[in-house]
Amino acid sequence: MSDLTDLSLAAARDALVKKDISAVELAKAQIAAIEKARALNCFIVETPEKALQMAALSDQRLAKGEAGPLEGIPLGIKDLYCTKGVQTTAASHILEGFVPSYESTVSSNLWRDGAVMLGKLNLDEFAMGSSNETSYFGPVTSPWRRPGSNVQIVPGGSSGGSASAVAARLCFGATATDTGGSIRQPAAFTGTVGIKPTYGRCSRWGVVAFASSLDQAGPIARDVRDAAILMRSMAGFDPKDSTSVDLPVPDYEASIGTSVKGKVIGIPKEYRLPGMPAEIEKLWAEGVAWLKAAGATIVDITLPHTRYALPAYYIVAPAEASSNLARYDGIRYGLRVPGKDIADLYESTRAAGFGKEVRRRVMIGTYVLSAGYYDAYYVRAQKIRTLIKRDFETSFANGVDAILTPATPSAAFGIGEKGAADPVEMYLNDVFTVTVNMAGLPGIAVPAGVSAEGLPLALQLIGRAFEEETLFSLASVIEEAAPKIDLPQKWWV
Repeated sequence: MSDLTDLSLAAARDALVKKDISAVELAKAQIAAIEKARALNCFIVETPEKALQMAALSDQRLAKGEAGPLEGIPLGIKDLYCTKGVQTTAASHILEGFVPSYESTVSSNLWRDGAVMLGKLNLDEFAMGSSNETSYFGPVTSPWRRPGSNVQIVPGGSSGGSASAVAARLCFGATATDTGGSIRQPAAFTGTVGIKPTYGRCSRWGVVAFASSLDQAGPIARDVRDAAILMRSMAGFDPKDSTSVDLPVPDYEASIGTSVKGKVIGIPKEYRLPGMPAEIEKLWAEGVAWLKAAGATIVDITLPHTRYALPAYYIVAPAEASSNLARYDGIRYGLRVPGKDIADLYESTRAAGFGKEVRRRVMIGTYVLSAGYYDAYYVRAQKIRTLIKRDFETSFANGVDAILTPATPSAAFGIGEKGAADPVEMYLNDVFTVTVNMAGLPGIAVPAGVSAEGLPLALQLIGRAFEEETLFSLASVIEEAAPKIDLPQKWWV
């Protein structure tokens, strides 16, 4: 058999069940790959001993015919998910050394189904970023490079460690989170598949909060089928999360390859931005052609409040962040910097513990929630959010089954190339993704081509609430029709 790390998750699962390979062999192969790829800085914490212990138990269950749906599959966990007995930092100095005594619901679901933990993956600090350059533990590097160039490329953010690790074949899949595009954008930048489920489909319990009304857990995987397999295990009702929805979890894998004939796909005119690169426009047109060829009906639609989504998002998200991050004060857990009194302790701890981008967003959030500005900014942004949601609902009520858009306004860029002088330049990377979070809808990014520089490009499909199966079936059509993207050469080995 070829290198075990080159298998898809589905192929590895089937090989384990047939006993062609063992879970311990699979774990050892991934551990060796991780050790050779530290130049990518994907992992904050590696857990090889834990992985081998979990894999040995998986082999016992496989031998008895008691295998779970993910039995023996090695995964990476974004370091925003609390993991019992393993450091959880949210990539922030303020949480360095924090070891939870409990497990997040989503990771518990994965271990229940037999998955194996390889370690905790790097991210933008507190999930605030679009390039994975804000991590206290250093930026993550994408396994992709421009042909003939040694410039390090960003993997996208905030789930950059998850996307880079999956693209570099360091794990068979990874957990991620999406508040404004943090699953779909890094997946698009790295040639992987990422789905942000409907808000409430996956539990947020045990996931470090950024913006509670926008955050959603989801997977990043090597292909559409693998994403569907992971999603089934991650999803489900959780009484510990008041926003969790009590609905049955479908067999998402069963929707792969099903006919999309008769499905109505909306093309929103508002996503044709001024100055959009020709290669993004061309990719979008190709996606339309592929879905049309598969029997889908294409219609033009309007989402008139799209233009207000980005500014509204960058009011709502920082406002919720400033509230959520108030708990990090040096008193209960994490970093503590002594001060002459309690106020000085708070200020010194937060100044030392939070990075520049987190401090910026907390300040913005505190400002828009303050007396005199609350109605002018926060309340207006929430009203716009309602209008954005209504735009989508109107389209779906008119018979649209899903919406096709670009996933990102460009291919990935080099580390340090954007946002240093003007943070808004970085925020614009979220222009195609934030509407989905504002409306609480599911969205999937699927690889669809390469840029002129040879870097991955992706398309995004947006679906009706809790109809992720439709997205998986449509995404599999694009995956099948799109030119296959060759994996990056292992320059990091």
